[in-house]
Amino acid sequence: MTTEPSAPSLPREPLGDPHLRRLIVGQGLAAVVDALFLIWLTLFVLELSEPGIATGLVLVAVALPRAALLLPAGVLVDRIGPARVAAGASWLRVAVLLALGALVTFTSPSVTTVALLAGTLGAADAAYFPAALAMLPAVVPTEKLSRANALVQGAESGGDLVGPAVAAGAVAAVGFEATLGGITAMAAVAAVALSTLVRVVRRGEGAGDAVDGERLSSARALGAGLRYAWHEPVVRGMLAAVALINIAVVGPVLVGGAVLADQHLGGAGSLGVVLSGFGVGSLAGSLMAGWRPPTRRGWTVVGGVAAIGAGTAGLAAVTHVVAATAVASLVGLGSAFLGVVIVATLQERVPGHLLGRVLSLVVLATVAFDPFSYVIAGLLLPYGTTTLFLVCGSAVLACAGLVAASPAIRSLR
Repeated sequence: MTTEPSAPSLPREPLGDPHLRRLIVGQGLAAVVDALFLIWLTLFVLELSEPGIATGLVLVAVALPRAALLLPAGVLVDRIGPARVAAGASWLRVAVLLALGALVTFTSPSVTTVALLAGTLGAADAAYFPAALAMLPAVVPTEKLSRANALVQGAESGGDLVGPAVAAGAVAAVGFEATLGGITAMAAVAAVALSTLVRVVRRGEGAGDAVDGERLSSARALGAGLRYAWHEPVVRGMLAAVALINIAVVGPVLVGGAVLADQHLGGAGSLGVVLSGFGVGSLAGSLMAGWRPPTRRGWTVVGGVAAIGAGTAGLAAVTHVVAATAVASLVGLGSAFLGVVIVATLQERVPGHLLGRVLSLVVLATVAFDPFSYVIAGLLLPYGTTTLFLVCGSAVLACAGLVAASPAIRSLR
């Protein structure tokens, strides 16, 4: 994976680069589309059927292909290039949204049909996510990666923050068909923006997964990526930290947070306020990581993991919605700051011909363990939310200690 020869002459500030501006527009809009569509899909399925198994079926139809295809998608990214994969996945998303829009407008689709189309979108997401992460190193110089990642992830956090409210309000105001039409239009603009980068982000000379001039099979190429991630201490440690945080935080915050809100914070409606605090913290964390990139990355990773653990454990002690929102903001800030640092570090350190496969592992670590996290939350909830948050927060704090014990991570600059 290489950039055009003119890359060293890029403007000093990241946003001065027109390629990066198009990348931020494309990836930012794609994130908004994801946030809007998830709420649209949930509301539409509830319109089709009574609340219950149908909604879960459709959401699982999105999640399963996304998780199952992530690692093969990483091989595809390394084989044909991140820009081509991201653009192709974006246009597939547009095609599926158009098909769904036609069905919603002119027919009464069944839940099964909606689930099948949603599954196709999940497959497109599996290709898009690692490709989008792998595009940045080919668009901006290495020394600008932290700031560029902060801008991209900040745009994504903004989409996650405002997307649900906008989607629900649009459905109430103009209906399902018009709302989906607007979502599709934004997806098309994102696809156009990302497609303009295909000629900018070029594949390097030769096959990145070849041995003695012979291309590896997809299975062997995937194995090469997994071996690299396992044997590289920094990559292994960061992937383990991301996976553990996902397992120990997602379920407790969502499931335990709902119970906490209902029992101690004045009602289930306060959960929205707490989660908004998490979103604001995420946006702030992304921007902070780009505004002042850390000079001692290893200790920053340790501090980020510790902040997430302390915030999760701190939820055990809150009895007021303001305090809970403040603690959730700390967790969001630590998560986003840590995400920017980890992604930028891997983009800089991982060889270009393996980058798609390694970043697909990062995405997998953030999405594949949600069911386990919900199970853990369910098992601990009978003992009370205090126990739930203390146990899960302590697990993340222990992870921070293990990360700090790694010389390879401690020495990161």
